[in-house]
Amino acid sequence: MTGYAAITGWGKCVPPAILTNDDIASVIDTSDEWIRTRSGIRERRVSHVPGSDLAAVAAQRALAAADADVNDVDLLIIATCTPDTVIPSTAAHVQRKIGAYNAAVFDLNAGCSGFVYSLSVATSMIRSGAFKKAVVIGSERITWFLNWSLRDTAVLFGDGAGAVVVESSEQESGLLYSHLGCEGDAAEALQIPNFGTAGNRFVDDYGVFGVQFDGREIFRRAVKGMAKETKIVLNELGLTDDDIDRIIPHQANLRIIESLAKHLSIDMSKVEVNIQNYGNTSAATIPVAMVEALEAGRIKPGDRILLAAFGAGLTRAAGLVRWGDRTTPLQTSDAELPPCNQTALEILAEAIKHTL
Repeated sequence: MTGYAAITGWGKCVPPAILTNDDIASVIDTSDEWIRTRSGIRERRVSHVPGSDLAAVAAQRALAAADADVNDVDLLIIATCTPDTVIPSTAAHVQRKIGAYNAAVFDLNAGCSGFVYSLSVATSMIRSGAFKKAVVIGSERITWFLNWSLRDTAVLFGDGAGAVVVESSEQESGLLYSHLGCEGDAAEALQIPNFGTAGNRFVDDYGVFGVQFDGREIFRRAVKGMAKETKIVLNELGLTDDDIDRIIPHQANLRIIESLAKHLSIDMSKVEVNIQNYGNTSAATIPVAMVEALEAGRIKPGDRILLAAFGAGLTRAAGLVRWGDRTTPLQTSDAELPPCNQTALEILAEAIKHTL
């Protein structure tokens, strides 16, 4: 492998419909205080369109930020566990929507670790010399799966997408090293049962899903797993915690984020946190948070940025990104989602009706 794979463009897309904790409390037995104290979440977004639409808009904004021609994109990877369709891949839908017809495309499902996994794959493929320019997207529409009778999980998730453009470079930048893992012995701690060929198509409630979620087990493994991967990455690069300029962790639970920072002896002022606004958007959390950190000027040229994630599987991942010279977009895109004329509760009305 030669050269590097620099991040040259970035973009996000969050749907306009906002679902607050008070909105949820109007349909199930919970409260704003109960949700906030347990998760740090105040609101989340609910999509009125398929996840591929979110992904396409985020990708177009990322391409504009890089001032990149979509015809030059030769690799398109979408990290998602909520695909539009199983066949074809969501990436195929996005290819058509953005016109990236010269790209090889595929989905990657590593749960909430999916973006770090995908960035690692794209980086390796570019550094191999086989590809030159990739678009890596984390996109999820998790609210489509929620069972509103399951209070502990229904309040946690939201929809959104974030994307980056990655291209070959001789400058030391981009993802310098990553380490990926999985604890499959605890796979049942986070899953959507009866979705896939292991399920029963003919049960009476087929089409009513519920996220199976063992919060205590996930919390215990998440902090240890992310810390373990982080230490491996830092040791490989000969760095210490003090060398990190910013951490962008997966946004699943504020207490998990705080515990990880404490475990790494890193002050929370260096940690990117936006879970209060979006909830857990799975593979989209890290790229969305990255875009917002750039927009707010919290990422500087040359910064060492630590990415850390865990997710269904139970997957875990960490990576160290060295930021390049540019932190502002070269161009902007006018890509937008179709108009939404419904509230979040109106979008969810049918699902709430069938699960409560």
